[in-house]
Amino acid sequence: MASKNRDDSDGMQREPERKGVTRRSFLRHLGAAGIAAAALPAGAKSEEMKADEKAKDLMTTVAGSIPVTLVINKKKHSLKLDARTTLLDCLRENLQITGTKKGCDHGQCGACTVHVNGRRINSCLTLAVMHDGDEITTIEGLGQPDNLHPMQQAFVDCDAYQCGYCTSGQIMSATALLSEPCGHSVNDIREAMSGNICRCGAYPNIIAAIQQVRAKS
Repeated sequence: MASKNRDDSDGMQREPERKGVTRRSFLRHLGAAGIAAAALPAGAKSEEMKADEKAKDLMTTVAGSIPVTLVINKKKHSLKLDARTTLLDCLRENLQITGTKKGCDHGQCGACTVHVNGRRINSCLTLAVMHDGDEITTIEGLGQPDNLHPMQQAFVDCDAYQCGYCTSGQIMSATALLSEPCGHSVNDIREAMSGNICRCGAYPNIIAAIQQVRAKS
């Protein structure tokens, strides 16, 4: 029986002929397409590509992006946000203001505490679009390394942190407590700070820091 493979004149054995698309022909066409794309002038795009991009932009708008202006740490930010974006995700993902931490994302740990119009809230439980024009303060707006807020300084003085992940939320909550009706006993402070969890267990030092500031105010 004659062999299915024929020999070339140089003695090399040819690959069997196949119908349809072979691995070799697929790679050859793929390489040619890549070279053609690379040869296009910079910025040149087919009409089809432009149409696709325009459709994507339109879909982004139609999907529910809402214009909103947030005043964060006295700075105005004009944004277009998905209506479902939480204030926490807006701060961290859209604006890269990352001092506010994402802990449980269910309003149970207090790591995401910020001030809105002077009152403390869990930023993971509220939508950013609900705070158009509101005054929002994060830990970055409370004080800076060269000009610490008294509560920040008290946390340093009293060693009121360990891993530090919950610290920004603890400080924001403790600062808001200064203007809230709260008794001066340890139990009163514990109750007022019960929404902020410290997994390292630095509670006695946190209470000491709060008492230090309250004693001076």
